[in-house]
Amino acid sequence: MTRGIEVKKVNPGGEVALVREELRAVLKRAATEPEFLARLAANPQEALKEYYSLTVEERAALASGDIRRIESWLGKLDKELSRWLWCRLSQEKW
Repeated sequence: MTRGIEVKKVNPGGEVALVREELRAVLKRAATEPEFLARLAANPQEALKEYYSLTVEERAALASGDIRRIESWLGKLDKELSRWLWCRLSQEKW
């Protein structure tokens, strides 16, 4: 499966916003694949190694369950996509 970052024009001045599709892919996978969710819970850094284009900041937000930060990048998450984040927060692993 190919994962990447989608680039979209957001205004006539030519500025671009990076839509973090790989970040969304991690959340989707965690919601639909119980074994990935378990690996992510046990060792987030190891589970995220295959997502090589995630930034350090994105990895940290995923590892800590930083819903506010992730929603600032992706917009309001639905119940499915926020599943991992709520699981992480309930673990109280910091």
